[in-house]
Amino acid sequence: MAKLRHIALAVPDPQAAAEFYSKVFDMEIIEPTHSPIAEGVYLSDGTVCLALLNYKTDEAAGLERGKNWVGTHHFGFWCDDLEEQRKRIEDSGGTFFMDLPHDKKSLYYEMKFRDLHGVVFDISEGGWVGAKK
Repeated sequence: MAKLRHIALAVPDPQAAAEFYSKVFDMEIIEPTHSPIAEGVYLSDGTVCLALLNYKTDEAAGLERGKNWVGTHHFGFWCDDLEEQRKRIEDSGGTFFMDLPHDKKSLYYEMKFRDLHGVVFDISEGGWVGAKK
């Protein structure tokens, strides 16, 4: 069964946002991220991974939002079987968006989809740094 374990916010200054959430909600700053699509910081409350991301391009952020958009960007479900979950998503009308990183053997590999209304979400077998299944 899939569990909600990841939330990503698009922010202009990930480090300042990390300091805010760490101070206000006692979240632990886990590590920075320097991916091909975004710079950011990962935090955790011990169960959920909060990613604070500054997207590098409009395409990476999603063309309807663009790289300067600020707010909730996507969320992620930790699942047991990516292919089974992908089939359930697509059979129900969801569409594949992208996968990250492109190396599927990476511990933090995730597949991104859009729901019926275009909302972006991830699925992952390996989860996210700081999250617990």
